[in-house]
Amino acid sequence: MAEPVRPDGEQEPDHTAVRVALWRALHVQADAPPHVLDDEVGLKLADPGDDWRARGDMTMPGVEGVRASIAARARFVEDLVAEQADAGATQYVVLGAGLDTFAQRRPEIGSRIRVFEVDQPGTQAWKRRRLAELGYAVPPWLSFVPVDFEAGDSWWERLKAAGFDPAQRTVVASTGVSMYLTREANMATLRQVAELAPGSVFAGTFLLPLDMLEPDQRAVQDFSMRNAAASGTPFLSLYAPDDMKWAAWDAGFSKARHVSPDELAERYFAGRPDGLRPPRAEQFLVAEV
Repeated sequence: MAEPVRPDGEQEPDHTAVRVALWRALHVQADAPPHVLDDEVGLKLADPGDDWRARGDMTMPGVEGVRASIAARARFVEDLVAEQADAGATQYVVLGAGLDTFAQRRPEIGSRIRVFEVDQPGTQAWKRRRLAELGYAVPPWLSFVPVDFEAGDSWWERLKAAGFDPAQRTVVASTGVSMYLTREANMATLRQVAELAPGSVFAGTFLLPLDMLEPDQRAVQDFSMRNAAASGTPFLSLYAPDDMKWAAWDAGFSKARHVSPDELAERYFAGRPDGLRPPRAEQFLVAEV
């Protein structure tokens, strides 16, 4: 998938990355506290204009659940990184980082480890420019790893060239990515991460097949799939939880567990009077080397 380019030739961020950043901000602005994730930095980076909350992807059917899921998955990964840093992990890799703002919001964790953001060159160049314009310095523990997937770049080789050490205990996160990749590409990622140092952890999201969803959630996901296909980023891979666990074991991980939205709801949304909670569509795989 080619990166978006403006008529004047300047690169723009990936549209999916912008949507995710805006949904995270929408959680802060539209939902009552306590907020699962307090992130409006991505909104500042995206700079979408004053009417951004009226966009179709911010008002589509079921958007409340979508933004709950986006906030929950980010919070889950950040809690996992903090837990693993306490247990001895020294590196954190964000695959498909987009407008991720962990480094800007959580320096108390990031400064204890090395953080590597992997993404397309154009999106990263744009993001670095926007960070500088907003006055965010790039800390010494943060590395941007541009990977030109269109040209056949190996994210693994680019990561090592950026100073990543496969012999060090690592957390690798890949959220909102697996549906856009083929099954073969997803398996290749799992096999690569499974070669990391013992104790390393992979946390990735995946979407359920439509026939595993209730009718209302199926309609929301079908809407999302049609929009994704129309924008040139079709969903290629959907998984049942057991399929993902077996894929992790086949890739070489010693442990694999499925974390459901119900678990995330119990952890982050319990007792909310507004009933906000993540829908069943997006699930987590957590696998340990």
